[in-house]
Amino acid sequence: MIGYYILIGAILLVSWYVSNKLKSKFKKYSKIQLQNGMSGAEIARKMLKDHHIHDVEVISTPGQLTDHYHPTKKTVNLSESVYNQTNAAAAAVAAHEVGHAVQHAKAYSWVELRSQLVPVVSVASQWSQWVIFGGLILMTMVSVGVGQMVLLAGIIMFGLGTLFSFVTLPVEYDASNRALAWMKDHNIVTQDEYKMSEDSLKWAARTYVVAAIGSLATLLYFLSIYLGRE
Repeated sequence: MIGYYILIGAILLVSWYVSNKLKSKFKKYSKIQLQNGMSGAEIARKMLKDHHIHDVEVISTPGQLTDHYHPTKKTVNLSESVYNQTNAAAAAVAAHEVGHAVQHAKAYSWVELRSQLVPVVSVASQWSQWVIFGGLILMTMVSVGVGQMVLLAGIIMFGLGTLFSFVTLPVEYDASNRALAWMKDHNIVTQDEYKMSEDSLKWAARTYVVAAIGSLATLLYFLSIYLGRE
């Protein structure tokens, strides 16, 4: 038990560090204006065009860090700061989100798997911890056998969320690699601007790694409870 809390504390500390490092990187690179003067929206549209993707729209969405690709609506949603700005950070984010559109257009295997998991995981993630806690209560107050069955069901549901977080890793890294390769091959950015974009996406990807490890640690903790009460 103590070991688990130490592990979770360490993960939270690393998560805080990565998150703050990411914010500082984006703040720093947001001050570096691109020599080509292209905004995030313009970069996104050009990358789509260069990949012969003509059915995806680039739109502006409110808020910060709200950038995402919507596969159903076929829209690349860029936050206002990314959509309008002409800096290295905006270029990196815009190209990364288009990288997801390219993945869908090319039926990238990991993104196909991720899409198949979404309907199940959206429900499982919402209810998993409630089911787990319900199982623990039943084991204590009603029946150990019934409680274990409910607890196991909750663990399986939570495990689907953990699986989803790990499937997300190759999807995010691949989108970044596609973005960086395109920017380099088409001379979208200078060598220095490329390094800034690469650094930005590197730290963004690490947030997903930390989240996946944290989810796995929690899953193993719940499993230890289940196995310890068999």
